[in-house]
Amino acid sequence: MAGLEGFEQPRRHASATAARWSPAVEDERALKAVELFGNPAEAEVPLPSRPESAAIARRLAQVVVLRHWGHSPRMAEDAVLLVSELVGNAVRHTGARVFGLRMRRRRGWIRVEIRDPSRGLPCLMPVQDMDVSGRGLFLVDKLADRWGVDLLPRGKTTWFEMRAADR
Repeated sequence: MAGLEGFEQPRRHASATAARWSPAVEDERALKAVELFGNPAEAEVPLPSRPESAAIARRLAQVVVLRHWGHSPRMAEDAVLLVSELVGNAVRHTGARVFGLRMRRRRGWIRVEIRDPSRGLPCLMPVQDMDVSGRGLFLVDKLADRWGVDLLPRGKTTWFEMRAADR
């Protein structure tokens, strides 16, 4: 799974545990990423379609969920994991030079969107215990409350939403 260095597989339904990833450790890098690339909660952030962009997208998601929106570390972990999966899919499967990351919040929900210029639809595949790839949308399907794809005139937006307790 692209961009998941340091993450363990989910241990039970609708639960993902991060190994060697800690909001406190990554906090400085996350804040620097917002300075360099922008805040995806304010406007879409364009990122180069390269594997290393997954780390940038994870950091941006972390700082938005934890610092700007004040949600729990658990919610940040899940959002960061799902962002990484959608970015991995955009980088690996779309052939795009750039993709966009956007994060939105409304009462009781957070929404994360990845926009790319491909109109090819992602496909949720059946997953076996020993599979080493193809788990991205499976994780999104299990951890997000809802997800989908919006076709655009030039490309698509793949998104997920999670219920969130308001501050």
